[in-house]
Amino acid sequence: MSGTRRQAREAAVQILFELDLGGADLEAVLLQFRGARSPGREAKAFAEALVREAWSRRQEIDARIQECADNWRLERMAAVDRNVLRLAVSELLTADPSPAAVILDEAIEIAKRFGNADSGIFVNGVLDAVRKRLPGSPARAGGGEDGAA
Repeated sequence: MSGTRRQAREAAVQILFELDLGGADLEAVLLQFRGARSPGREAKAFAEALVREAWSRRQEIDARIQECADNWRLERMAAVDRNVLRLAVSELLTADPSPAAVILDEAIEIAKRFGNADSGIFVNGVLDAVRKRLPGSPARAGGGEDGAA
C-alpha cells in the first residue's frame, strides 16, 4: 500500500526520530519539514497532525509500549522501531478512522523499510499486544482501506 497516508506516516516517523535523537524543538522541526519539497501538501498536513499527537502523548504511549514489550526497555530499542511504535500506538489511541489492521500493517512495512532485518517482526509483536489491551479493541481489529491515495 502506498499513497498519501503512507508518505505521511513515513515522514512522521522521520520527524519523530529527529525529535527523539536530536532533542530538537518540535516547532523548529515542523517548520523545516513544511519547507521541504516532498511529500505533497495533504501528506504534510497529515504527517504534522500525527507527529503533534504522538509527541504530545509520548509519555502515555511509551508506557503502553513498555507494558507490551516483554524484556525490552524503551531506551534499548532501536530508535527507528521505537518511533514507528510511537506513531502507530498514537494512531491506535486516537479517533483515526483507519482500522487497527491497517495501522499495524503500515507500521510493519515502515519498520521493514527503515529498520533492521528484525524490525517488522518486533513492531508487529509489540503492536499486536498493545492493540489487544485497548478498550474496545475488537471494533478496531477489522481490515479495510484507510483512504490511501
